[in-house]
Amino acid sequence: MSFDKIIDRRGSHAAKWDKLIQFSGVSPETGLGMWVADSDYASPPCITEALRAYTDHAIYGYGFDDEGYRSAICSWQARRHSWKIEPDWIISTQGLGHAIAMIFDAFSEIGDGVCFFTPVYHEFRLKTLRAERRPVELPLALVDGRYELDFDAAEAALDPGVKILLFCSPQNPSGRVWTVEEQRQVAQFAERHGLILVSDEIHADLTYAPAKHVPMGLAAPDYSDRTITITAASKTFNIPGLRTGQAIIPDERLRAAYQRRITMTEYAPGAPGVVATIAAYSDAGAAWADEQLAYLTENRRVFDEGINAIPGVWSMPLQSTFLAWGDFSNTGMSSDEVARRIRDDAEIGVSLGPSFGAGGESFNRFNLAMPRAQIEEAVARMQSAFADLQ
Repeated sequence: MSFDKIIDRRGSHAAKWDKLIQFSGVSPETGLGMWVADSDYASPPCITEALRAYTDHAIYGYGFDDEGYRSAICSWQARRHSWKIEPDWIISTQGLGHAIAMIFDAFSEIGDGVCFFTPVYHEFRLKTLRAERRPVELPLALVDGRYELDFDAAEAALDPGVKILLFCSPQNPSGRVWTVEEQRQVAQFAERHGLILVSDEIHADLTYAPAKHVPMGLAAPDYSDRTITITAASKTFNIPGLRTGQAIIPDERLRAAYQRRITMTEYAPGAPGVVATIAAYSDAGAAWADEQLAYLTENRRVFDEGINAIPGVWSMPLQSTFLAWGDFSNTGMSSDEVARRIRDDAEIGVSLGPSFGAGGESFNRFNLAMPRAQIEEAVARMQSAFADLQ
């Protein structure tokens, strides 16, 4: 397929476009949607063909290929990340938001603290608040243009009422890929404070060479008694609407406690999500994912060169994800003025930096998973909106 093809998603129940004006004040008729983290690429033909075969049968009864589903997930982790997992470690969820909500339910109580390193995916805070838990920010240090873990600051921010650590790996919004040693330090921090460690690895397959993602379960296997890895095919293959994710839990005690909560809520994955995941994790899906990553690599270059040409603006080099993290701190403008120019002058809907917590105040996040012509258009609009800085 061609990633250059522009697909009009307006009116297709796509939040990225149909809720653009509601979210950002930008009209979907004239604006560009670069906020929510799904792509504007059609999913690979292997997924469409598998779903078409399912729907053509025209009977949508109970049941699905559980063995094939688990086998596909195990095979994918082994092939792409050298992580050998067992089929019975996998518990399906209705996407990773649901996975996190069930973790809160199983391993904490109302009022307990949930901590995460910031700036970070804004939904960590929002999901914590929806569950009536207490968000606790652990500030990252920005050192020589990239984020570093600051355990002194984390120790100072933590309190005894914190029960869960949400860890974003690779990191959203910066695209930082954590080293094995850094992940081990996070696991040790979790053990030191008696925390359940949740490693959100949904962007793992979107990592640019020479960076290499290593799953937490591989980096710190000796801490598996407190580690839950959550993952899904949704970001890589643009199927988040099918609401299918996985919690991978090697420890039998943790897994049993989590499974009880899933069972009590009468949840089982829907067949379309299972069908799509099996197809995604095939050889054909892997080949498509590689093509997409090559395309995104060039999108990243075009965007970074164009944004970095604006005086006072800098796009953090991405090691992973399709989410660019742009720093506007040296423009001399307030975050409100920067946001106004992006919204009103450039007519681009972005995810505003302050929503990512402490450290995000001068940044904005741009979704680069679009046809290249739209990336070039976004760059031209941004340069025009900030032309007085030239």
